[in-house]
Amino acid sequence: MPQSRAPQPPPLARAGIDRAAAERDTPDLVDRLRQLADTRVVAVHGDRGLVEPSGTRLHLVAPTAIAGAAEWAFLGRDASGAAVLLAATAADAPEPVVRDASDSATAPDSPQWRALRAAGGELDAVDAGLLVEAVSLGRWLLDAPFCSTCGTRTVVRAAGWARHCPVSEGGCGREHFPRTDPAVIVAVQSTDGERLLLGKNAIWAGRNMYSTFAGFVEAGESLESTVAREVLEEAGVAVDDLRYRGSQSWPYPRSLMLGFHATAAAGTVARADGEEIVDVRWFSRGELAEALGAPAREAQARASVASESGASVTGDTAPFALPGTASIAHRLIVDWVERA
Repeated sequence: MPQSRAPQPPPLARAGIDRAAAERDTPDLVDRLRQLADTRVVAVHGDRGLVEPSGTRLHLVAPTAIAGAAEWAFLGRDASGAAVLLAATAADAPEPVVRDASDSATAPDSPQWRALRAAGGELDAVDAGLLVEAVSLGRWLLDAPFCSTCGTRTVVRAAGWARHCPVSEGGCGREHFPRTDPAVIVAVQSTDGERLLLGKNAIWAGRNMYSTFAGFVEAGESLESTVAREVLEEAGVAVDDLRYRGSQSWPYPRSLMLGFHATAAAGTVARADGEEIVDVRWFSRGELAEALGAPAREAQARASVASESGASVTGDTAPFALPGTASIAHRLIVDWVERA
């Protein structure tokens, strides 16, 4: 694996378009922009966007290509100044884009619907940022049509970025905005820095997949306290030397993932909680480099081999899987592997 010269941003936070927030209160903005020839639309179907066959670019469409009912919003402006809109439909709704007769959805040279979590890490930086913006906003527009205070159906405002509970319809007049839930995610290295602790979530038990540790921030809790609590609860390990790495949106369903690196305190013994986490293992750089698709010898040249004695390793030694490239967990693991 080539060593990065500088830490790379999380995969869904590398770039994005100009959100042009000052324009959102312009009356009838979305309706007017839908009439312009140069306006482009990010179609979202559940958590999926249309991706070009190359896998690196989104396939944007004209407003006239959107079929049926959709939730519309203004996402911003691209580098040329053209407007970019969102048209979001639920996963169980019909496909929202009208295709040409010659454009089969199954043809290898046609754009394909791909989930953000599967495609985001391979997309161009701007397109990755655009898709996570579109999926995050689209899911909120689809999932939260009613006032959480009084139950009245709300009215979309601010070009898709707010909902108003109408007093004229018996509502309470409250304004609602897209909700984001903060969650921490942390890569924990051994005290000597030679191994990384990863856990197998119960929902991945059949896939033999290991990842970093994560959890939601509780009411009144700091990020630092959340990291310490989650790692202790899930893996039985006390941590110190906490270092903030970066953040990215993760709309599953509406998280903001805040990434950290940490070091296990001396003398701690890792053990899975047996409920959410069913196994924990210490991995060497060589093992992780190989799983990431790089020759193990490249990582071994940068790191000494840790002694097996005293390592808290459970489970089997069969090949294992790591999180996908769109996740911040993947970025945290790569960070550690590439660190000399």
